[in-house]
Amino acid sequence: MATSETPTRGYTATKDQLQTRLARIEGQVRGIDRMVEEDRYCIDILTQISAVQAALDKVALGLLDGHVRHCVAEGAEEGKADVMSTELMAAVGRLMRRG
Repeated sequence: MATSETPTRGYTATKDQLQTRLARIEGQVRGIDRMVEEDRYCIDILTQISAVQAALDKVALGLLDGHVRHCVAEGAEEGKADVMSTELMAAVGRLMRRG
């Protein structure tokens, strides 16, 4: 009989904090939408977009840290270090590509 147990992820211990931060970012994005709706000054909107990008980068770094400390470490114990490292570096590469 198979169990439907939720797997433990690298961010499981800080999931509530992560969701709070993401909700805050969501609010920032809605604020940007209102700024556009209100025809606010372009530079002010761009400044807020930069703030959202910085906040998302911080979330991403936290997720990467958790992934390395939990998932990659666990994978290494299971003999999958090369696969996990390749996957991690691909994710980092995607995060670094911008515009």
